[in-house]
Amino acid sequence: MQPETLDSYYYLEKKHLLPLHRAISVVIFDNSGKKIMLQKRASGKPTWPLFWSNTCCTHPFKDEDYITCAKRRLKEEMGFETPLTEKFRFIYQADYDSVWGEHEYDVVFEGTYEGEVKADPQEAADWKWMLVTDLLKDVKINPELYTPWFKIILERLYGVKDILGPEVRIKHLE
Repeated sequence: MQPETLDSYYYLEKKHLLPLHRAISVVIFDNSGKKIMLQKRASGKPTWPLFWSNTCCTHPFKDEDYITCAKRRLKEEMGFETPLTEKFRFIYQADYDSVWGEHEYDVVFEGTYEGEVKADPQEAADWKWMLVTDLLKDVKINPELYTPWFKIILERLYGVKDILGPEVRIKHLE
């Protein structure tokens, strides 16, 4: 089932107006808070396929609230459930290529988990735990390997600067 238009819009070709639409991003840490769970997006994704990103993300269905969406998508993509807390929200726009892009109002959730992960291969080509300190070094050296919204999340959580690139425009942080 695909999200419905505008309020929870999916991807739209840039030859048309790319409307602002709702999104959620989930970031999962191990119990120590020193490792973060990354997802490598599946090759079939229309935007940023095979890029490393946060644990999971999606667009809410029409009339679906953000926390319900975040919990649903974490179970669908990564195969587990854990309590989530809303951390912050932001609006950004990013170009993937000459056709695809994103323009999202993104609500970020955080949780902790240690247990079995059953990632859906249609959503995640791979996943891994990574030390936050190693991730912050790698994203500065190799920013092209990571999704734009994940880089915004890292900037907000850890103050990492100069990793976004010209294709990403942050419009609002709250």
